Amino acid sequence: MATIMSALQEHAVTDDTASTRGVTTGDRKRHRRKANFARNWWGYLLLIAAGLAFVLPLYILVTTAFKTNGEIYTWPMKWLPSELTWDNLVAAWELAPFDAFITNSVIVTVIGATAKIVLAVFTAYAFAYLPFPGKNVLFLVMLGALMVPGHVTLLVNYITIGNMGLINTYAGLILPGVASAFGTFLLRQHFLSLPKEVFEAAEVDGAGHLRKLFSFALPMSIPAVATVGLIAVIDEWNSFVWPLIITNSVNMRTLPIGLMYLKANDGLTSWGVLMSGTLVVVLPMLIVFLFAQRFIVTGLTGAAAGSGR
Repeated sequence: MATIMSALQEHAVTDDTASTRGVTTGDRKRHRRKANFARNWWGYLLLIAAGLAFVLPLYILVTTAFKTNGEIYTWPMKWLPSELTWDNLVAAWELAPFDAFITNSVIVTVIGATAKIVLAVFTAYAFAYLPFPGKNVLFLVMLGALMVPGHVTLLVNYITIGNMGLINTYAGLILPGVASAFGTFLLRQHFLSLPKEVFEAAEVDGAGHLRKLFSFALPMSIPAVATVGLIAVIDEWNSFVWPLIITNSVNMRTLPIGLMYLKANDGLTSWGVLMSGTLVVVLPMLIVFLFAQRFIVTGLTGAAAGSGR
């Protein structure tokens, strides 16, 4: 009996010690969090300020799109519409052929972004693994293309597309932008970070370059390819200057240019209608970004790992 009582007492002491240790560990974690916050409070304030700088304009855009004109011009500003109205969106759809704008933007974005990804994958693999004369020189030339503003090549591209008879066509909208120097650079750096042992084992098995690319390099590079794809999609969807100068009919315009048709000819702007049209342009890219954002950090980190080679 004494043995049983002694065992129970030891068990109780052990439980008390574990409980005390748990409380102590929890207190230490809370104290550490408080200490970190006390040291880095200014950093949190900067993050909050940066978040507001990005979120506030988007919030004003969304709320203005569903306000009546009376509420839009009310001062002080009403942060929430008293009643949601769809009149602005209906008016925007009636003022401009948004169905044609959306169709054109989707076609240009899907085909243009797909072409950019395909070309970037093949050229990046060639720069990373294929030996050929002048490879380093060509890579430096490609890096130089990153330093050249796109507007510098507008005139040359316009003359070239005009001589090909592709003005006011989908091909004219897409072709000048199918090559992506940034996408090639990003994927090339990521390919260099992949383990060489995998490709050496594939060569022993008799795998050629296409098999190594599609069976090994691409499956291990999904985050990097998704990052390039996201950048390409946003670039094509938001393109304004090139579609503006290469198209000359309303039915070939894309969504960013379509917003110009929502501005009144007398100089007055119906901000509710314009914000509704802007929301149609912005919303698809926000949805794409929300679904693809988890790949961005991984893809950029992999490219950074390959930059040391």
